[in-house]
Parts: sequence; C-alpha cells; structure tokens
Amino acid sequence: MQIKALETFLCVADTGGFHAAARKMNVTQTAVSARIRAIEQAVGQTLFTRGAGGTALTDFGRQFRPYAEQMVALWAFSSRELPGQQPNRVSIRLGAQLSIWDPLLVDLAISLEENFGKLLLTLNYDHDLNVAEAVASHVLDAALTHERPRDRQTLHEELPPERLILVENPQSEATEALFVNLELGERYQDHVRNVARQASGQTIFLGNCMMALRYVLRRGGRGYFPDYVVSQHLQSGELVRVPEAEDLLLPLYLVFHPDPARRAQFDEILSCLRDLRAA
Repeated sequence: MQIKALETFLCVADTGGFHAAARKMNVTQTAVSARIRAIEQAVGQTLFTRGAGGTALTDFGRQFRPYAEQMVALWAFSSRELPGQQPNRVSIRLGAQLSIWDPLLVDLAISLEENFGKLLLTLNYDHDLNVAEAVASHVLDAALTHERPRDRQTLHEELPPERLILVENPQSEATEALFVNLELGERYQDHVRNVARQASGQTIFLGNCMMALRYVLRRGGRGYFPDYVVSQHLQSGELVRVPEAEDLLLPLYLVFHPDPARRAQFDEILSCLRDLRAA
C-alpha cells in the first residue's frame, strides 16, 4: 500500500469529497478514485459512502483513519528525520491503552534515554483502539494494557497492578457528591459503580486522567486516580483520601512482538518499567 494512497484517503476524509481532495492535492479525480480503490482492495473493506449529502467515512473508514494517520506520520519521520539521527540509535514505538498510563510512558521514555541512550518514539493516538491488535499488526512495537492479551501473535508480561485511590477536593463542599468517572473498562466500572451511585449530585464522564484531575482540583468532587499521579496533591493538601474507600488494583501488562531479535529491547523496557513501578 503506497503512502500517497494513504495521504489521499486522509485528504478525502478531511475535505469531505473526491473533487475537493483532487483540487487540494493537484491531481485528477480519477487518480484520487484509483488510490482509494487500491486501499479498499488491499483491506477488503469500503472506506467511503457517497450520497446526496456528500462523501462520508464508513464505520470501517473511521476505524482505519487513526492507523492511516500513524502510518503517514511514521513514514514522514523515517524518510525525513531518521537519516539525520545517529545511526546507532533505535526507534521504539510505544503506546498505552488507558490515559492513566500516559505519565508512565513519559517516565519510561526518560528512563530508557538515561539508561540505554535509545531514541524513543512514543505514539499518541486514540485510547479506544485495541493496543494488543496494534502491536500484532505492527502499528506499535509494545504497549501497556489493562486486559490480558489473548492474541497468539504477541507476547506479554504482567507487571505490578496500578493502584487507584479515591480522592476528593476538601475545599469543594458545594460539589461534595460530584463523582468523576474515567470509564477505564469493566473492572474499573464494577468497582466504582457503588461510588458513582452515591454521587447523587452529578457524575462527570471523562476519558482522560489528567483532564479529570484538573477538573477535580478546580471544580471539586471526587474520583479514582493512580496514587503516583495524585501523591503531590495529597502532600500539599489540595486533595485528601476519602475515608474507608477501598483501593482499586487495575492489572497492567506489557504486550510486545515475539521477535527474538528484539527480545533484548523489550527486556530493557520491562526492566525500566519494573524499576519505575517499584519507585
């Protein structure tokens, strides 16, 4: 599949039509149609529907779009930036399934650089994507996930679970019953269901951990957060633990390729992750 075809797919998605994409890319509409058809033949799915309302992405097209964006971005990086990098440095593509591990990815990037001098390419993309599938399809080299991977095309190692604690803003009496729900999967939902029901005032649904933390700090209320994310705020008194609230232990796995040539790299990642979790 050619990069030009992927770029054309993204252009059609952005402009909303084959004509508009052709004008923007300075090519014929026939060329645009041929490139889209080439992708559809390669993946065996239709990417766009055409109707009176114009051109729209199919359900598959919407699912395919973030992968196309990543492939185009990776090609741009590898073709323009990598040649200027030191030849002995290694690129590692990492991802995380849940937003609570975004800070952990940053800490891991720093740890790998300090300990092994590696070039770490951390991918930011939709957290709704299945990262185990992304690893199996080579979109990512390794990823953190809370679900035990079952794909035989990948390997995984279990790490110490993530401890989430229930905290609240002590300065927000007016919003004491407000609960911030992070929607972190079935195990999380089973644990917080009773807490959410007790929040008779209001429940706010946020998919990003750091956004939710900022909300609680500024607006008030309570929510479950990783202990390392809120530790400084607990020390400063901006947040307090909710008395008698049971902690939530969320499983954590590193999923990666069963490639013997890269196993040493993944062992280094695991070593750094275990040190970070121990700290």
